[in-house]
Amino acid sequence: MASRTGMLVLALAASAALTTSAVPAAATPGPHTRPGPHAGPTGPRTGPAALADLTRAALSSSRYLREPAATAAGYVPDRYCVADPAGGGAVGYPHFNHAYDDSLDPAKPAALLYEDDASGRRKLVALEWVVTDRDGKVETDDDRPSLFGQPFKGPIPGRFKGQKVHYALHVWLWKPNPAGLFATFNPDLRCRPGTTRP
Repeated sequence: MASRTGMLVLALAASAALTTSAVPAAATPGPHTRPGPHAGPTGPRTGPAALADLTRAALSSSRYLREPAATAAGYVPDRYCVADPAGGGAVGYPHFNHAYDDSLDPAKPAALLYEDDASGRRKLVALEWVVTDRDGKVETDDDRPSLFGQPFKGPIPGRFKGQKVHYALHVWLWKPNPAGLFATFNPDLRCRPGTTRP
C-alpha cells in the first residue's frame, strides 16, 4: 500500500512541477495529458492548488484501498456494480458515506468506487463527490460546484429513492482511465455478469 501511495504522490508532484513550469499561466484551456501511473486527458488545465488537492485526496483515500477499511469508516457498500447504460465501461461498486454528501473537501468524498480483483476481493479505483442542486431543477445550473479545477457534471436527476437532483465529480486516482481522470465511467472497468442492478 505504501509503495502504491508513494508512486501516486510522486506522479502528482511531478505533474505539478511540469504544470507550473512548462505551461504558461495564460495558456488556452484544453485537454492535456498528465504524466504518471494514471495518465490521461484531464480537461481544463489543472493548476498547483488543484494538484495539491488531488494529492490530499490520494493520501486520505489510500487508507481505503481495501474495502473493509471503508466499511469500518462508515462507507456503506451498494451490492450492485454500476455499468454505463451506453456500454462504455462502468464505475464499479459504490460505497456511500452520506455524512459527506455536499462535501467539497478533497479528503471527504461522498462515495468510494471499487472493482473486483482477481482474488475475489475489492480494491479502490475512484472517488466521487456529490453535491445537491439548490433549486432541484435539472434545467438550471447556476450553482454548479467545482473541485480540483474541474466543474461537476450535472444537474443529474436522483438515481435512487430519496436522492435529490445533484451534481457529481468522479476522480480516477487508483485505476488508469483512458477516458480521463475526471470521466464518469471507465471503459477498462467491467461489471461481472449477474452483478448489475436488475
